[in-house]
Amino acid sequence: MSHRTERLKVALRDNLLPGFLFRLRAAMQGIPDAGSYWPTFQPWRSHREFRAIHAAVKGHTLLTAERLWIVYSLARQALATKGDFLEAGVYRGGTARLLRHVIDSSRNAPVLHVFDTFKGMPSIDPKHDRHREADFSDTSLEAVMKFVGRDRVEYHPGFMPDTFRGLEGRRFAFAHIDVDIYKSVRDCCAFVYPHTPAGGLMVFDDYGLPSCPGARAAVDEYFADKPEFPLVLRTGQAIVVKAGNDP
Repeated sequence: MSHRTERLKVALRDNLLPGFLFRLRAAMQGIPDAGSYWPTFQPWRSHREFRAIHAAVKGHTLLTAERLWIVYSLARQALATKGDFLEAGVYRGGTARLLRHVIDSSRNAPVLHVFDTFKGMPSIDPKHDRHREADFSDTSLEAVMKFVGRDRVEYHPGFMPDTFRGLEGRRFAFAHIDVDIYKSVRDCCAFVYPHTPAGGLMVFDDYGLPSCPGARAAVDEYFADKPEFPLVLRTGQAIVVKAGNDP
């Protein structure tokens, strides 16, 4: 390490960083939930209901608390739109359990439809995807059903798009799509989007993750000729709000 670099580190430690922390501490005085500012407000650190469900599911999901908060808050908003909930890519059931919790708090009684092979990744396209077939195979339908429950939940094990058959009459107010690979994301878009009412939400978990370039390619291609423009978050998630005016 050069002498110049070492001096810069010392200056940062002894001058800039303490000053920033001092100003941040002063700014936090008297603010409710001050411990949730890092340095901006991060509601998942203090929201009691979310903290409880996060504690229950964190061992069954790869999503961070921030990404889970996005799913939780958007699902809560989606309760205002008539339609069922959908999750494609369930893995061990962490986010499905979170969505089940949101549904249980609703008087509208939407149904949560969950789709997965429950045996790991299907075949992939090396042109688009970095995952390998059978990745995330350390799960099972039985284990997920035991963790998530069956009330208001319908399980669709197998390969998409085959498992979408029979649901053509359903509408989906909320869809959480976490399938990582190009073809699966395209299949989800092709089925879910036409069955989403105006104001409905589609959340793509792995849109911006470097391990899932195929997911971003699939979303960008599908929505290239649609009126919606995906909103990309720093978490790597992308959100689509269905446009239009339903009767």
